[in-house]
Amino acid sequence: MSLPKVYHRFSLLSLHSPKTLFFSSSLPLAVKRLPSPPLLRAHSRRFVTGKQFKAKSAMASSRFHLVVPVNALAIEDGGNGSGSNGAANATASVAYDDDLESASETGYRLPPREIRDIVDAPPLPALSFSPLRDKILFLKRRSLPPLSDLARPEEKLAGVRIDGKCNTRSRMSFYTGIGIHHLMEDGSLGPEKEIQGLPEGARINFLTWSNNGQHLAFTVRLDEDDGSSSKLRVWVANVDTGKARPLFESPDIYVNAVFDNFVWVNDSTLLVCTIPLSRGDPPRKPLVPSGPKIQSNEQKNVIQSRTYQDLLKDEYDEDLFEYYATTQLVLASLDGEIKPFGPPAIYTSMDPSPDQAYILLTSTHRPFSFVVPCGRFPKKVEVWKANGEFVRELCDLPLAENIPIAFNSVRKGMRSINWRADKPSNLYWVETQDGGDAKVEVSPRDIIYTQSAAPHENEHPKILHKLDLRYGGISWCDDTLALVYESWYKTRKVRTWVISPGSENVNPRILFDRSSEDVYSDPGSPMSRRTPAGTYVIAKVKKEDDGDTYLLLNGSGATPEGNIPFLDLFDINTGSKERIWQSNREKYFETVVALMSDQKEGELSINKLKILTSKESKTENTQYYLLSWPEKKACQITNFPHPYPQLESLQKEMIRYQRKDGVQLTATLYLPPGYDPSRDGPLPCLVWSYPGEFKSKDAASQVRGSPNEFAGIGPTSPLLWLARRFAVLSGPTIPIIGEGDEEANDRYIEQLVASAEAAVEEVIRRGVADPNKIAVGGHSYGAFMTANLLAHAPHLFCCGIARSGAYNRTLTPFGFQNEERTLWEATNTYVEMSPFMSANKIKKPILLIHGEEDNNPGTLTMQSDRFFNALKGHGALCRLVILPYESHGYGARESIMHVLWETDRWLQKHCAYSSDVKADLNACKDNAEGTVDSQSKAVGAAGGVQELANLDDDKFHSIRRSLL
Repeated sequence: MSLPKVYHRFSLLSLHSPKTLFFSSSLPLAVKRLPSPPLLRAHSRRFVTGKQFKAKSAMASSRFHLVVPVNALAIEDGGNGSGSNGAANATASVAYDDDLESASETGYRLPPREIRDIVDAPPLPALSFSPLRDKILFLKRRSLPPLSDLARPEEKLAGVRIDGKCNTRSRMSFYTGIGIHHLMEDGSLGPEKEIQGLPEGARINFLTWSNNGQHLAFTVRLDEDDGSSSKLRVWVANVDTGKARPLFESPDIYVNAVFDNFVWVNDSTLLVCTIPLSRGDPPRKPLVPSGPKIQSNEQKNVIQSRTYQDLLKDEYDEDLFEYYATTQLVLASLDGEIKPFGPPAIYTSMDPSPDQAYILLTSTHRPFSFVVPCGRFPKKVEVWKANGEFVRELCDLPLAENIPIAFNSVRKGMRSINWRADKPSNLYWVETQDGGDAKVEVSPRDIIYTQSAAPHENEHPKILHKLDLRYGGISWCDDTLALVYESWYKTRKVRTWVISPGSENVNPRILFDRSSEDVYSDPGSPMSRRTPAGTYVIAKVKKEDDGDTYLLLNGSGATPEGNIPFLDLFDINTGSKERIWQSNREKYFETVVALMSDQKEGELSINKLKILTSKESKTENTQYYLLSWPEKKACQITNFPHPYPQLESLQKEMIRYQRKDGVQLTATLYLPPGYDPSRDGPLPCLVWSYPGEFKSKDAASQVRGSPNEFAGIGPTSPLLWLARRFAVLSGPTIPIIGEGDEEANDRYIEQLVASAEAAVEEVIRRGVADPNKIAVGGHSYGAFMTANLLAHAPHLFCCGIARSGAYNRTLTPFGFQNEERTLWEATNTYVEMSPFMSANKIKKPILLIHGEEDNNPGTLTMQSDRFFNALKGHGALCRLVILPYESHGYGARESIMHVLWETDRWLQKHCAYSSDVKADLNACKDNAEGTVDSQSKAVGAAGGVQELANLDDDKFHSIRRSLL
């Protein structure tokens, strides 16, 4: 259930692959749909009309003098309460007022202005460098999408969600425009040239460069009158002129982007996945089923699967999946020539060989499955010539329903089939020797094979290397050098082997043998250079004074003081290292992003080395620099504004403290701008975290991250409450350790509580957190953590916020998170870890939030429904918010703003100004009359202290100190 760490910053693209990925502003890449809003499933089903909202706001204004007037809100938000991010067409009702007791009303709400302004800040562009590193694209993005995008109909089939109207994956983010900048000799950027000729409102996806950097290819879709999007068409743009045009003259050729989309075969030809022209209407669901739904295991096979969602349910689903996923490949040249390529099939990937002579095609086919997603369906891999001539079938793997749930278990047969990056058209792949079952002891466990694309009649696959752990990838260089990686989760062991692919007489040797958890011993990863064929191989660097050849190791540089990234010259023969660059450890956090002097073949001269670096600090957002040798002069190439200047002077500190069993813990403590503990006293505090599993106390005690990293704030980040004058303890380490033969989860509750106690004691000791006003929260596995802490450590926290969690582990009986034992193998662990089983112990207020369409394995929306009912059945103070159309991460502006409103209301009511505090405020109200103006007296008398936070900081603290 892991959720990636999210930052409100731009992404860097096309640095190591000719295929460019696309990213939303700060969310999982997905977003879209809309009917009239069913809104939030809380306690009431009534909708808030415009008149009701005005009437309610008028009443609120009569009670609280500081409530924002409705007409003022309309003016500030473009007249419809939708904010300034372009979501003005959203039809969901949106309301905002500061009355903490108005939560029984339905409708989407807006959080306070200070939070809204940060979330609505315009997103920074994504960057993409040209293959020759002479141009940079600024890919422009919109802010949060409206709920109408998510409300579009989607088909949930075989573990994927499909927008049938577009014939793509549903909820795709997109770019709104493309700007081209030349990278000048002095490192500065030339003036922007906009891509011209695109239709108004174009939604751009899947942008890729041609290998020579002269053209861009991308898809374009448009909004239609009914609120849906059109199907995707491929466009190409000339980078020099900036002019764009459709690739196909025919308006009837559309992209099928359910799996792959298109790829450059050479500089003037693309292979495109298209919707077959002969395809008719979608299959219709029969009114009367042909028979019952039957699944059988009469062969007594052992089939254990995690809790997957969106699986096929019946024959109709199978037909529908095949309908949308079937593709006709088409070869299309820039001069307009088109040619069908192969038969229609469900192609899941297509990969040209480095010499552009062959295409590696992967497809899936029947029989499908009702118990596993499409990634385990039968898979066929074939080699074709680039002109459309079939060469051979590499494999046709059967349905894989019975892959064991133990970590490091894999599919039987050929896997990880790829082209060697250092050869014109040589393939390599891996085959397991343990039947794919990680519990089977065998040596070797994996064997790597290699063979030419079109072998001679008697040419057999050649064994490249044998591994006793599980294969983890290869970094190619040439016939004298390749690095092979293997790992084993159970022991956390990782190894790097040095092999000579073209020399059978040279024995492989281990280069690095370490624990994946030991970040202090991480030597870094070899940097790659781009070949003329567009592939990436290990870069070799030569020093002119000694003539030796070195690799460049780019490392994160974990230390007890935090990460200090580095770049080393590494002699692979002797193991000696020379540090040629290191991040500034005092104020900045700098990283090496990419090698920029990689356009030529052969060894790179150290004196002509050029790299792209990023640089940031606690208060300065990321900028990018070109660093050139031998002077090591850095030229800044971006100058992005601070995304939220109102928090520019926030205070950030990486703190260390100790758990009672001796484990060293770390966390990042954030304090609001201008906060002075001696003057302002302890603050309400929000603790937000996510547990992690370890095999040793030493590894769990290591410091990860940097104190100098920029405080990136995503749309649902806990750091938003810095703007509400909260202290935020972000990411306190919650290590769950299982040393030796012990499993980590056997002592989950004990270690969870001990870690939380240590964190709370530390912020109290520092005087920054009021011990009676500490809230805890988390998303996904962090929500699971939150519920358990409220059940088993109620003395630590005043309330909790749990988003998109799983609370009953008996509903995920074949493993969860990093637990690989089944419910029947570890019954007590499953039961004791489940906060659902301890619902009767939860006495502190808990807010549950969940997406109604959560597709993450294990975190079914039902988990929150049933947990809420269990809590309610024991009289707990709880609230459940179900977000229509949202998945595991939340995408629509209305949803996100409402989540922030709910969270802020919960924190204000049950943390910052809990009922006990309100009683104290009312008791001292009369004493405060002599020093507090009439507005603050009205606020204090009504108990609506949240309105104070809408004042400027000085007045806020003046009134607050008077009341307290």
